[in-house]
Amino acid sequence: MLFLTLRVARPVTSLVQSSTLYCRGLGLEQLGAFTDHDGFSGIMLGQRDLPWHLEFTQCDAHPLRPTPTQEDMLVLYLPNEEAWLTTCENMLAAGFCRLPAVNPYWDRNGQTFCDHDGYRTVIQRQSWPSLTDGQKNHSADTRR
Repeated sequence: MLFLTLRVARPVTSLVQSSTLYCRGLGLEQLGAFTDHDGFSGIMLGQRDLPWHLEFTQCDAHPLRPTPTQEDMLVLYLPNEEAWLTTCENMLAAGFCRLPAVNPYWDRNGQTFCDHDGYRTVIQRQSWPSLTDGQKNHSADTRR
């Protein structure tokens, strides 16, 4: 099965604050939004040339309090050191807090950032290997 698009949906306490943080920190743009769709309002952020985006939602009728754990993370891979450093600086300038990862693996080649709702984003200075050349049964994770 081939999935062509990925959406990561998260309830947030403030659509405006979340949108501002992620647009400034990750260079995302608003791809869409909706208001009072069966009680929910939301905003989709991404980049038009990427097959994934983030969706942040709020529901005034029955507010959901974000409850991420320390291991609920969005991990983004940036192999280029200059782009990685710039993105890490942008995350701090946007208002994310930098903190150590619970799993020390993520601190070896990355930095972990936390937003106002407790959602964590890891900016990893690595490339994610593609599963080509008959590697379908091999893990792309090099932690072992």
